[in-house]
Amino acid sequence: MSATAPDTAFPAPHGSARVHEPRRPDCPWCGSARLRTRLRTGDLRRHRPGLFTVDECRDCGHTFQNPRLTPEGLAFYRRAVRGAPRDPATERVLALHAVRHRRRATARAMLPFGEPESWLDVGTGLARFPDTAREFFPYTAFDGTDLTSRVERARELGRVEEAHVGPLTDPGVLARLSGRYDVVSLLHHLERTTDPRAELHAALAALRPGGHLLIETLDPRCVYAVLFGRWWLPYDQPRRLHLLPRRNLREELEACGCEIVTAGHRAAHVPHDLAGLAALALSHALPAPDTPWRAVPPSPADQRLRAALLRAGIPLVVAAAALDLALSPLARHTPLANTYRVIARKPKR
Repeated sequence: MSATAPDTAFPAPHGSARVHEPRRPDCPWCGSARLRTRLRTGDLRRHRPGLFTVDECRDCGHTFQNPRLTPEGLAFYRRAVRGAPRDPATERVLALHAVRHRRRATARAMLPFGEPESWLDVGTGLARFPDTAREFFPYTAFDGTDLTSRVERARELGRVEEAHVGPLTDPGVLARLSGRYDVVSLLHHLERTTDPRAELHAALAALRPGGHLLIETLDPRCVYAVLFGRWWLPYDQPRRLHLLPRRNLREELEACGCEIVTAGHRAAHVPHDLAGLAALALSHALPAPDTPWRAVPPSPADQRLRAALLRAGIPLVVAAAALDLALSPLARHTPLANTYRVIARKPKR
């Protein structure tokens, strides 16, 4: 969710009072004070300054950034910054959850429930998912929300009929959308929200009685997350704030009166864990890249060496990606699966 305008300003690089909220002593999901630290890491993907901590609740398993970034900090880490380095291999691996064949598989999951009249895609960005889903639901009216103006560009491209800028939890946005949709999709969106429970309730409010909620999100209990620690690419600190165990999500939806139609990892697993590890490790084994916030830039020789070694290391990432694909049929049915899908039906009254 990048903002549209690049910037070079950093909010208080060494003043965490503006970048981080106070550290919370309890779980934001269940309120338990039994927390443990899963990892501490920097921004491994974009090489921006800062140190981030991910905690896990020992009681419910909810995993979250603690302390969480302030709105100012979130805005910085999510927006494009002129001159910031980007490693193509890492970016491509992380984007695998959004490739066309995966979008088509997600859309097909809704075919058993008939063609909806209206569908809201939350956090849609440029609305690539609605554009793909229209192949299967040509008579459905797709709308989208996003934190950025990209959704307005999606409307100009004809991918959505209505574009709403802002969080779904915003009272103004929700007032316009309440009770209008047969399907609401939250695809790799809950992990980026500041309050996933509030986001779930807002999504249910946007549904008509009997409508369906489609969710895909990361599983913090994935074995790869335990084995790789901060090198597990889906952690993507500091941009991902919450990882919800499937049990927590099911219980919350059932408490709201929803029927769980389907829930599982088999169709939602994204085979990119080993490739992500290889891409991150390669990037950080090389000379540090040039960044706008370095006091002393690397020498031209170091920059050329980094670029050459990155190109030379691409076959290693490709080999890891091939191994991910080979292991995928097994991983989908084991705790190696990194993503799960839930489809829930809102009560009719």
